[in-house]
Amino acid sequence: MKILVTGGAGFIGSHIVDKYINLGYKVVVLDNLSTGFRKNLNPRAKFYKVDIRNYKAIERIFKKEKPLIINHHAAVSEVVKSLKDPSLTYQVNILGTVNLLLTAGQTGIKKFIFASSAGAIYGDAKKLPVKEEFPLNPLSPYALSKIIGEEFIKFYAKIYGFDYLILRYGNVFGPRQNPKGEAGVIAIFTELMKKNIRPTIFGDGTKTRDYVYIDDIIRANILGLKKGKNEILNISSGKEISDQKVFDTLAQALNFKKPPVYAPFRKGEVYRIYADCSRAQKILGWKPKINFKEGIKKYLNSL
Repeated sequence: MKILVTGGAGFIGSHIVDKYINLGYKVVVLDNLSTGFRKNLNPRAKFYKVDIRNYKAIERIFKKEKPLIINHHAAVSEVVKSLKDPSLTYQVNILGTVNLLLTAGQTGIKKFIFASSAGAIYGDAKKLPVKEEFPLNPLSPYALSKIIGEEFIKFYAKIYGFDYLILRYGNVFGPRQNPKGEAGVIAIFTELMKKNIRPTIFGDGTKTRDYVYIDDIIRANILGLKKGKNEILNISSGKEISDQKVFDTLAQALNFKKPPVYAPFRKGEVYRIYADCSRAQKILGWKPKINFKEGIKKYLNSL
């Protein structure tokens, strides 16, 4: 079976590609290398350097490769960046997704797997942990783009008759995460501490996220190949971790003695979030196996 992975040179996508190939699947990777890296590319995958906004190029690739499953991870995934330049976020995350859906439907795919965001789309929920049926409350163009992407997937799956699986991730961390971007606080803090530079916490340290280690994300994407027909599932740890705890845990592990720099809370960011993942256990037989402290240890050992 052939699987096409968008964003397959990026942090999450490249790990999924590696696992699919190790399991014996043929894999085609689409990535424009704007945030992905050639060093992350699996040499056994067929690689196309292409932007998903380029419909004609996408159409040619689909007609040639005829994948049966699309695993869509290519995206602009930075909240603050989306506030500064919403047009790029909308073009990539919405138009790019529609381009894939149109070509996928016309070439007869069986399933469309989509990386969405449990950390952003629920906004500041009135009740925690968030469940899949909770109201969606985007606070940024990034969050809105993911919600619209989900709606387009449901629409075109119905039009063309393929299955979909939408995976709403928590804050993913692990090897290959880029410390130079806006997202990926664990990678960012780690690099700064290793250089003896004080990391910046936006807010007073009480802002929380639901951190999930990359290995758990990979398992969900493997199980999702055969399970989860037309489902939307939270994929996260189900635990609430504060910015201060992230800082303290890394500082202790890296023997970093300086305090953080505290800066004003950033507009568009969710204050508190963590997800209920019980539905993923019911549908996929998935639950997180690696807790936050263990994930930090594995990440640091990989560097």
